[in-house]
Amino acid sequence: MIHFRESLRKFEDMHREAIGYINLNPIQRGGILTPEARKALIEFADGYSIYDLSPGLEVDEIPLIKEFISEHLPKFLGADLVRITLGAREGIFNIMHSITKPGDTIIVDGNRHYTTITAAERANLRVIEVPNSGAPEYRINVEDYEVLIKEHKPAMIILTYPDGNYGNLPDAKKLGEISKEYGVPYLVNGAYAVGRMPISMKEFGADFIIGSGHKSMASSGTIGVLGMDKKWKKIMLRKSEKYQRKEVEFLGCELRGTAIATLMASFPTVLERVKKWDKEVKKARYFSRELEKLGLRQLGEKPHNHDLLFFEAPIFYEISKRHKKGRFFLYKELKKRGIIGIKPGLTKNFKLSTYQLNKDELKKIIDAFVEIADL
Repeated sequence: MIHFRESLRKFEDMHREAIGYINLNPIQRGGILTPEARKALIEFADGYSIYDLSPGLEVDEIPLIKEFISEHLPKFLGADLVRITLGAREGIFNIMHSITKPGDTIIVDGNRHYTTITAAERANLRVIEVPNSGAPEYRINVEDYEVLIKEHKPAMIILTYPDGNYGNLPDAKKLGEISKEYGVPYLVNGAYAVGRMPISMKEFGADFIIGSGHKSMASSGTIGVLGMDKKWKKIMLRKSEKYQRKEVEFLGCELRGTAIATLMASFPTVLERVKKWDKEVKKARYFSRELEKLGLRQLGEKPHNHDLLFFEAPIFYEISKRHKKGRFFLYKELKKRGIIGIKPGLTKNFKLSTYQLNKDELKKIIDAFVEIADL
């Protein structure tokens, strides 16, 4: 039997191979820490050290955090009230748990993240999905919600904006108009939007909005932001009967530690970078055109409006059939050229992100794909 102390030595050798590489992973591109956040990561790495900013243990006793949550984040999200959560999925569940009851029906888009479903299962809800248009664009027509709302009278509706597979951006504002017409609470899951691009809950006419700090707000995470309309305050922010300062839905205390420290440290940069979203869209479209010249096919909406791109790659799939590394050849060839982020073993299709990449990096990536296509 391996001695316990010997087994623990494995943890001493933990390290990432991503340092120094260009990372194309859509989950990580928007979460790359700013220099300020890296400094905060070390500064507040010790357990509850965030509370060194204040003598108390309540959020409203830590002035810097109070200001961030009560002033800056609501303005950024276009919300009245904001809470910090363990992640986007936890925020979705918080909302479901508060405003629905077991057995209720909710309507979601067919491109939803799997965690929308698991959150609904945890809340014992019935889920109806609005189907997408199918290949090649997989669009969500938000007007399809209306038919299902009339039929099922849901307790809430959810729109994923954009989805995590194709990077499609449905008409969130139109769905807000529909939700108001029928009086149905409306949640926008903006895990791949909040922090990358301009987005406003109020402009969409939504009741709630969810963001992901570690996916799109340059935070070490895991951490989420939950914005809401003030009309939901009594329900969402209800207090414990025994501990009157503690909010029940958030178990009495919002997220602590390095996640919130890095989220706040990156926030000034995030505020500025969302203003340059049009440049990010242009880069993504340019990159897509260049890869399609090699015979790849970008799925999802065209013209594309997000940095997350999904490609079918028959040329690489054919190479994998004869390459000695098999289906892992693409990952290894890219890594050899200083590029990671496409999952090992994927050649037939894969997704990536061009977010925050500069011209030289884009050229390096395109040149690498060109070289690999000639193998």
